[in-house]
Amino acid sequence: MSIPQSGGGLIESFDQLAAYMEAGNKPKADWRIGAEHEKFGWLTDTRQPLPYAGDRSISAIFSALESRYGWTPLKEGENTIGLTRNGANISLEPGGQFELSGAPLVSSLEVGAELQTHLDEVRQIADPMGVRFMGIGAAPEWSHDTMPVMPKGRYRLMTDYMGRVGTHGTQMMYRTCTVQVNLDYASEADFVQKMRVALALQPVATALFASSPFFDGKLNGHKSWRSRIWRDLDASRTGMLPFAFEDGMGFQRYVDWVLDVPMYFVYRDGKYINALGQSFRDFLAGKLPALPGEKPTLSDWADHMTTVFPEARAKKFIEMRGADCGDQAHIAALPAFWVGLMYDQTALDAAWDLVKGFDAETRQGLRVAASVSALQGEAGGVKLLDLARAAVGLSHAGLVARGLGEEVQLQPLVESLKTGRVQADKWLDLYNGSWGRDLTRIYEASSL
Repeated sequence: MSIPQSGGGLIESFDQLAAYMEAGNKPKADWRIGAEHEKFGWLTDTRQPLPYAGDRSISAIFSALESRYGWTPLKEGENTIGLTRNGANISLEPGGQFELSGAPLVSSLEVGAELQTHLDEVRQIADPMGVRFMGIGAAPEWSHDTMPVMPKGRYRLMTDYMGRVGTHGTQMMYRTCTVQVNLDYASEADFVQKMRVALALQPVATALFASSPFFDGKLNGHKSWRSRIWRDLDASRTGMLPFAFEDGMGFQRYVDWVLDVPMYFVYRDGKYINALGQSFRDFLAGKLPALPGEKPTLSDWADHMTTVFPEARAKKFIEMRGADCGDQAHIAALPAFWVGLMYDQTALDAAWDLVKGFDAETRQGLRVAASVSALQGEAGGVKLLDLARAAVGLSHAGLVARGLGEEVQLQPLVESLKTGRVQADKWLDLYNGSWGRDLTRIYEASSL
């Protein structure tokens, strides 16, 4: 989840909304890579989730990261709810998932090095406390009532609303973890091409990175339960965005969609004001019930853009959102996979050729098939294993063309393509084999 945004002053013209996205245009030389991953903390003696407060807690780890490694705290009221250092942030998901949002970096190798530094720092602090972190897409055993609740006003509002608009919203908030990468675009046309490729190939990422076959202490029938959750969360703000493939797609078309998504909140003076279900269009007209007579700022618009959750999300950059979190090698592989496809024009054009014939039903069918069967899924006559082989091959070629040696980070995906098996298959084999269906073994096995 995002921290409060800083977008600018009062919105005086409707055109400023699309212009906000257009301001993200960057020449290729300035393109950067920003990776994010979430992970569950757990107590090694009890296998319970890491609480926010106490001697063995998120707060204690935050404090040590601040004092030992120079992180600066981010506060909400009296509570530290995040840290920042050199363009990177550590933040909290609703159930205490510990998230690194990395700095914008030039290569995916730099992203991998940043990940290594982060995990080293966290281990130095957490291990003596008897705390570990899991890299997995969904909490294998913990129930909703078990999860700690982070002291963030945004999450209190969202928890209430999620229960009204879908069946899986609070599962997403409190019991899932993802890894994603944020990438730049050069122009509106580049944005459109990248969004279309990102959306159409997101099921490939879901399949390759599937790592959540357990939930509520048992098998859930999916290899990515995290992806399954997103399908019944809130239809107004999630999904594969069929309009993105229609004529007329561009910054303004995306803005129009976001404007029609109901609001969650307005952030004022360090507090989240309840605007659940209200309209940003009314806000533009000075008719928002939560703030009568007040008009929004660009910061409000930037905040509202963080409350939509499609499989690929646009702000001043594009977020690839389809993958479960996994082990360290897979966390590092996701940025490389998308960079290879998106930052080399030959690879991007070939990727579009790969998917441009898919209709909306096929794209959605692949999304469902990926969550259920990972690389063994298919829809509309398209086999995910074949599509993944083609996509990883294009990514590899794109990385080689960049000449930075990043292609080495694709190795976990290459291994999966040889066998057709992913992290979830590994967990299932162990669970049904040497673990004797003892799910407590997953904690150590998935620890980062």
